[in-house]
Amino acid sequence: MVKLRHSRLQAKKWSTLTLVLSMLFMLTIVLLMLLAMGIFYIPIGDDDSPPNDLTSFRRRAFEKRSSIAEEKGEQWTEIVAWEPRAFVYHNFLSKAECEYLIDLAKPYMVKSTVVDSKTGQSKDSRVRTSSGTFLKRGQDRIIRGIEKRIADFTFIPMGEYLKF
Repeated sequence: MVKLRHSRLQAKKWSTLTLVLSMLFMLTIVLLMLLAMGIFYIPIGDDDSPPNDLTSFRRRAFEKRSSIAEEKGEQWTEIVAWEPRAFVYHNFLSKAECEYLIDLAKPYMVKSTVVDSKTGQSKDSRVRTSSGTFLKRGQDRIIRGIEKRIADFTFIPMGEYLKF
């Protein structure tokens, strides 16, 4: 009869060592994934706030300035609420861009209407005092620049926001 050289005790030690090493390997993978996604960060500089701090989330928009766009100052995003999602994009448009949009839309402005609850048709209301218009998507270079900036700030590709 042949006697085995390895006992059961050595097999248990080997499986425990394998278990510990595999757990360390999985922990390393999870940590690397958290670092890659930006959920976990390693502070490197003297910056007071981490890059993903939700209470003081700031994002600089890098873009080419068009000839009509004047210096807008620092552009940053303020989080108003997460449910429902609401943000304020500070210094999003320059004064010249605002004036351009107003001048472009002014001739086409129409009084806003309300829906008649009985017929389902639009009707005028003396309570509603607003007016508005729609601009064509990609109408000119300035509009395309603003649309690109919207896509950059909201992380929604151009054209996709029409689905919402």
